[in-house]
Amino acid sequence: MIDRNTVRRGYDELMGAYDAERAEDVRGNAILDEFLDSIATPARILDVGCGPGIPVLRKLSAEATALGVDLSREQLDLAAANVPEAARVQGEMTRLPVRDDACDAATAFHSLIHVPLEDHGTAIDEFARVLRPGGRVLLSEGSEEWCGTNPDWLERGVEMQWNVAGVDATRDQLRAAGFTITDEWGTAGTFADNDERWLFVAATLEA
Repeated sequence: MIDRNTVRRGYDELMGAYDAERAEDVRGNAILDEFLDSIATPARILDVGCGPGIPVLRKLSAEATALGVDLSREQLDLAAANVPEAARVQGEMTRLPVRDDACDAATAFHSLIHVPLEDHGTAIDEFARVLRPGGRVLLSEGSEEWCGTNPDWLERGVEMQWNVAGVDATRDQLRAAGFTITDEWGTAGTFADNDERWLFVAATLEA
């Protein structure tokens, strides 16, 4: 089971190292562009697990009013420097510090995977709560269920933990929360030092 404090401390301690890693990570950029094209403007978009704000929060801010949420205060401070035009707030994915029906869209890039498996459905229910009817969500997920830890992530002596639910479970959770899945994309990449296949899932909240 994931320990949230371990995840938070890990991202706090990584700071600039993870900032550089995200800056070089181009996975999903074209998918994000396509997703943004599907959202009517003006829009308010929530990036859940925004990290240092690169590239997702920066791209969102160029297209709409953006709010970043992250568990790590250090990552939010980096986001403030990288994307000063975006609003930011510290909080957990399973208890988003956002009022009901406040957003037109939400993204969760490589962040749901840091939530304990038993809480994934709660996190997706939170996406539904903060989105307006007809709102859109885009999230990334591994192809299969996988749980693991790395005591020396990014070779920085920092422990990190993951709970990947797998795309089948994520599809079921989205539908149970009232979403209709509209698009899926597959990408290949490296995750936790292993070759992995990522899937990006876009869905619309039923009106």
